[in-house]
Amino acid sequence: MNARSDTVVVLDFGSQYTQVIARRIREARVRSVVLPFDAKAEEITQLAPKGIILSGGPSSVYDREAPRGDEKLFDLGVPVLGLCYGMMWIAQRFGGRVGSAPGREYGRALVSVSGGSLFRGLGPVETIWMSHGDHVETAPVGFAVTAHTENAPVAAFEDAARGLYGIQGHPEVHHSEHGAQMLENFLYDVCGAKPTWTMAGFRDATVARLRNEVKHGLVLGALSGGVDSTVAAVLTREAVGERFRGVFVDTGLLRKDEGRQVLEAFRHLGLPVTGVNASERFLAALAGVGEPERKRRIIGGLFIDVFTENAKAVDGAEWLLQGTLYPDVIESVSIKGPSAVIKTHHNVGGLPEKLGFRLLEPLRELFKDEVRRLGEELGIPKEMLSRHPFPGPGLAVRIPGEITKERVCILQEADAIFMEELRSGGFYETTSQAFAVLLPVKTVGVMGDGRTYENVVALRAVTTEDFMTADWARLPHDLLDRASRRIVGEVRGVNRVVYDVTSKPPGTIEWE
Repeated sequence: MNARSDTVVVLDFGSQYTQVIARRIREARVRSVVLPFDAKAEEITQLAPKGIILSGGPSSVYDREAPRGDEKLFDLGVPVLGLCYGMMWIAQRFGGRVGSAPGREYGRALVSVSGGSLFRGLGPVETIWMSHGDHVETAPVGFAVTAHTENAPVAAFEDAARGLYGIQGHPEVHHSEHGAQMLENFLYDVCGAKPTWTMAGFRDATVARLRNEVKHGLVLGALSGGVDSTVAAVLTREAVGERFRGVFVDTGLLRKDEGRQVLEAFRHLGLPVTGVNASERFLAALAGVGEPERKRRIIGGLFIDVFTENAKAVDGAEWLLQGTLYPDVIESVSIKGPSAVIKTHHNVGGLPEKLGFRLLEPLRELFKDEVRRLGEELGIPKEMLSRHPFPGPGLAVRIPGEITKERVCILQEADAIFMEELRSGGFYETTSQAFAVLLPVKTVGVMGDGRTYENVVALRAVTTEDFMTADWARLPHDLLDRASRRIVGEVRGVNRVVYDVTSKPPGTIEWE
């Protein structure tokens, strides 16, 4: 963290927007830390927060099992802002009345503003995103009602003397027209937080911490060529210098020519990386396997084996570098608890215990967009930082069904053509993620004067702010036409191309 950055704590009551709240605070250049709803006041105090934000959540405050935080947090002497469920918990705690709303508000709502610190500088009517079935019927004694809607008599309230504030809706989402200013009013005016959270400060503080922590021994990094591992490696190399070593495992499930391109990029950055071509081992291990989770387990387990073999050959290696990001940390301590199924494609999971390494996670405080900004600060070329995300299991999760060398080659060629057309059309950087999928389906076609019975390729492109939700990209028909004609004409074994127009939810971004 930045050595002098002010901090605001977000308590997670189960909202789908908790990470969004934390990101919006960061965008205001104030450090945010997410803790589970039941974090003790003593733990919160250790962070010396300038303020606390209580997230929304799916529960009703009057339910027996409703989550409730440590009430001592209201005695810490710092402002507290409740959003949706958080506001209703404040209302209930201080004697207000919460009940079921006569009409559920979901979506954009017009809020009539009558004053208050949170709405300073805004108009008499504001658009705020609502998502609630309950509402505050009566504000607690001493609280001023600062906004209302047709359905919610208390859409916002405050007791400035005690530093307590609440908004029924979600100013953190983009649908709330001036939501960012509402949050900034709380951060800057109410809490007195200073906008000092910067990537330059994070870089300096992290490099200093790594130098102090890693005083001897080599640092070994499992590099994929993706943004996270690359930024982590360059940052760590800045701290430990020649005591960094990288290992890049080519599973044979990468995009076309990616293994060569990644190693060239590492050489350009001056990173000492050993390339290991294990493609035949991975393809042999996947032969005859079609079930998605089994494929992931095989790839993850074999990756560990291959990495272990090469790590043991590095004399003096004591540390293992991982590109863990803040969303991984948040999800591990969220109200819902750790995921029921751990992501088996997490490339280096289990390695520290297996090899006896000590773990380094220099990016564990950052969100994805912050990692890219840090990469810019470190001088990493833009073309590397703007690369679309690529799944740990690689093309294995873009080939539903059995994995064979032939099917991997077909998909690599089709995907490369799609990427070429996106780049030449100027749409690669305007889409958040795009790729081709080789379906386990064959269809009848006509090529020349003959009948064909060949494979179907699906194209997928999405736009998103945070990858928690995503919309399918409205690519120009001419671009899709060029990509389709080229794939069918140039990739032997494909006679049909389709475009995926499913958003997330209900679909996922990847197909497996």
